[in-house]
Amino acid sequence: MKKRKKPIQKNDDRKATLKDSLDSDLLSKLQATKKALVDQEHVRREEEQKKKEEERRIREKNKSFEELFEESSMNWKDYKK
Repeated sequence: MKKRKKPIQKNDDRKATLKDSLDSDLLSKLQATKKALVDQEHVRREEEQKKKEEERRIREKNKSFEELFEESSMNWKDYKK
């Protein structure tokens, strides 16, 4: 039975990345674009949350007596004499 030798690993554990191959100007532009997109997403989510809150507030304001009565936790039997 023959023993196989393990392939010799290089001491350089660091792999080449895309960041290494890009020039610094292009890399900084990409990072600025990424930051801008993240900021836009954050603003969009905040606006969406505000819109939902406003819609909920308007629905609450426009509820009918029947809807308010149904949501009420009061029990008329507790007040019956």
